[in-house]
Amino acid sequence: MPHRHCRDVPVLAVAPAGPEGLANGLWRLELENPGFTGVKPGQFAMLRPPAWGFDPLWARPLSISRALDDRIVFHFLVAGRGTAAFTRLAPGEPVTVWGPLGQGFAVEPGAPTLLVGGGIGIAPFVEYAATHPTPGKLALLFGHRPPRSCYPYDELGAMIAVESFQDKTPEDIPRFVELLEKRIAEHAGGLVLACGPTPLLRSVKNLADKHGVRAQVSLENRMACGVGACLGCVAENPEGHRVQTCVKGPVFWADKVTL
Repeated sequence: MPHRHCRDVPVLAVAPAGPEGLANGLWRLELENPGFTGVKPGQFAMLRPPAWGFDPLWARPLSISRALDDRIVFHFLVAGRGTAAFTRLAPGEPVTVWGPLGQGFAVEPGAPTLLVGGGIGIAPFVEYAATHPTPGKLALLFGHRPPRSCYPYDELGAMIAVESFQDKTPEDIPRFVELLEKRIAEHAGGLVLACGPTPLLRSVKNLADKHGVRAQVSLENRMACGVGACLGCVAENPEGHRVQTCVKGPVFWADKVTL
């Protein structure tokens, strides 16, 4: 069980992700490691600079893309006031960080495992590939709209087999789903792990059911506290019960959550 920390740590670097990151609102943030050890890929941290005061009030959750001895790395999409404020951080500026939080992805060294990333949902798979005991068993299918250079795609390509598909028009989506089904069917008897927008997760869940493949999905629900207190991130399970995404997820077995 990873030991959780809450500390103020300095920003080491913040910059647009690649030459086209700024135009597409995609950024990379590096912070001093607050003491995170044993991070499970798929876990996240809550970030809140003290300089925010009371505006914005709530911290923002970011998936941990890489946890190294001296730093933790995040990739994020500017989606509102909080993430926009992250882009204005300066090196050395303190950020209050608590984590690692939530449930990570399953790691099964002997199972052929397909990683499905949609957009910024590719982020946690960097840590997954870097720490997996048998990376030769892994393959990534990445769906995206902005250029690949805005994401850590090449970083993953240096470790595992990767494949990408860029949506340029609405007509491309059925073609991507067709490719997704082909790759999931090829992993019958293995494992599929997915992170990205809900429509993508829903497709993964339905196709995994169709082809009898075990699957996990990581939800991107909004969170305020990250520790199960505010109930702002609840999802619903197939029995109709509410479950807190921050502590019961964000990674769920696909048959244990309603999408």
